[in-house]
Order: sequence, then structure tokens, then C-alpha cells
Amino acid sequence: MKTIVVYSSQTGFTQKYAEWLSKELNADIMTLKEALKKEDSFFDQYDAVIYGGWVSVEKINKADWFTKHILNWKNKKLAMFCVGSSPADFSGVKTLLDKALTDEQKQYAKAFYCEGGLAYEKMSIAPRVLMKTYVAMLKSKKGHSEIDTERAEYISHSFDSTDPKYIKPIVAYING
Repeated sequence: MKTIVVYSSQTGFTQKYAEWLSKELNADIMTLKEALKKEDSFFDQYDAVIYGGWVSVEKINKADWFTKHILNWKNKKLAMFCVGSSPADFSGVKTLLDKALTDEQKQYAKAFYCEGGLAYEKMSIAPRVLMKTYVAMLKSKKGHSEIDTERAEYISHSFDSTDPKYIKPIVAYING
């Protein structure tokens, strides 16, 4: 099966997963920036298309590029993965994945989550300020819960939780 992995990565975590998927599936790989320069017909040669983006404010970055093609690509194997700083078992992850695709799109594509991390040193100023503001808000929130405190501590510094185990469901889906 001829497969391509297209991805958008801000700090490198999504790129890492895209590279692991490309290697595991013997797939072509390109950045979204490169894919945007291609004619739609370029993707006709592929049996499977995988898009990966990072999570920002409970949305998958640039997912619209992938979702707008789903109905035209419904005869292909389609997967979208997102990479975020939350643990995979965080309740918000299920909600994010449920909202990533419409009911119609879910007939043709599947969404997956991969634990990433935070790399404050690689973020541009706006996302860094947004994250630091969010941490401060969680810490100072009136009547904040233990979960708020844990979440604030968890995301207050850079960390890397990437693990190849998170691509296994994607590989199984594509190969299935």
C-alpha cells in the first residue's frame, strides 16, 4: 500500500511521530507546507493518507487541510493523528478526538492521539506566553482543584513524553 504522511509540527514532537510512522509504514513523508504546494492530483498515487498536527487550544493545528479532502479521498485509507502535551488518558483527549471529525468524515477516516510534550525553548513568543498564562491561571484559580494544581505543575516546564507505542494503533489501522 502506497502511503504518505503529511504533518505540521511546531516544536518537533509531531515531526518525530510522522518520521516514526513513515519508517514503520515505508511511507513517503512531507510537511504540510510542502503538501500545500502540490496539486490535489498529486495525492491520487497514494492508497493511504495520514495527516499529523499538534494540539492547540483543543483543536488540531491545520486539520482543515486534511478534513476538506476526506470526501474526495474516501476510497483511500485515511488517518489523522494529533500530538499534545496531555497524557493520553486525560479526559479532554477523548473529547478532542470526538470533535476532530464530523460524523460523515468518521465513516472514511479515523483520528488518533499521541502524547507529545512541551518544548518552551522552541516555541515562538505567542504560544509560550499563552501557555505560561494558562499555567498562572490554573495556579491562581479561585477554588482550584487538585487536578488544576497537578495540571499546572505538569505543564509548567518542558518535557518529552513521546513514545513509539503511540503509533501502533495508527499502523494497525492503516495495515488493517
